[in-house]
Amino acid sequence: MSSPNGLARQPATGPAAGSGPGSDATAATGASGARQAPSSGLRLPDFFVVGQPKSGTTALYEMLREHPQIFMSASKEPWFFAEELLERTPPRPGGTPRTLEEYGALFSDALPGQLAGEASALYLWSRTAAARIAEVRPQARIIAVLREPASLLRSLHLQFIETYVETESDFGKAIALEQARREGREIPRQTYWPKALLYSEHVSYVEQLRRYRELFAPEQMLVLIYDDFRRDNEATVRTVLRFLEVDDSAPVEAVDANPTVQVRSQRLHELVHAVTVGRGPVSRSAKGAIKLLTPRRLRRGALDATKRSVVYGAPEPPDEQVMLELRRRFKGEVLALSEYLDRDLATLWGYDDVR
Repeated sequence: MSSPNGLARQPATGPAAGSGPGSDATAATGASGARQAPSSGLRLPDFFVVGQPKSGTTALYEMLREHPQIFMSASKEPWFFAEELLERTPPRPGGTPRTLEEYGALFSDALPGQLAGEASALYLWSRTAAARIAEVRPQARIIAVLREPASLLRSLHLQFIETYVETESDFGKAIALEQARREGREIPRQTYWPKALLYSEHVSYVEQLRRYRELFAPEQMLVLIYDDFRRDNEATVRTVLRFLEVDDSAPVEAVDANPTVQVRSQRLHELVHAVTVGRGPVSRSAKGAIKLLTPRRLRRGALDATKRSVVYGAPEPPDEQVMLELRRRFKGEVLALSEYLDRDLATLWGYDDVR
């Protein structure tokens, strides 16, 4: 039997829903995992969109934040509960919260009666995030969006190239490097998240869902399928609103966000990044001169314009042989997920014809 939210029911091992939306945390864990003293008056999320990346989570975030009963953190992906993402975080304007107080400040503007939420798309992949979230917010609601494995990994690889996590531009070669990288070899020198380059771990769907299911009751979890979201944004968002128990009749405007792009020139891409962060003596000098002569807003706009017009382009069609090999590799995972969710994803994703 499947639960109303699409997650296979299993004997409950996690806590039942707690004191309700908007309540303060009673215990907390920081990025290091150590327990902290109770935080009086600290506003923390009532729900988490935990992933996956490249599966519509940015569009979902943008659509939810327009709802008057929902407050989403201005930083879409705080990354606070995923220890793996704090190893060496990329530079970004708002920084990355390191303490529970810094994290809570992201939600301090939520109005009384609003639900607070965030959407860190790699929380589902993280081996630490589920337990850390459960310790701080055991009554939280969890939303996951799952995508067909081969297409997910291809889009993720392109995004990792774009965000300087990956340097191997050939998708097939990047996948083939996984074992070497698991052994600590062939890891890009400047990568932000070495563990994220183990691509197969991003599509261990049943294992990922079980990490949350062991800590959260079935009624606290909603599992969505990317294809449904793509086909009907509005219907999927209204499903989420009902799950969150807010007004599901409010206007919903479809959003197209975080499109997949391909890096045209790896050298130019790395040069723009080096200037942005001031890596190396020449880049530091260039960045210093640019900062001296150009306001920050214009600097960022110029770099973004350069990326859009020169560095990035529309993705080329994938190598069908590589995609077929991936579908063969992950067919067992798709079948297991179909059984776990009590939904025929093998047919939906075309795996019934994979031999």
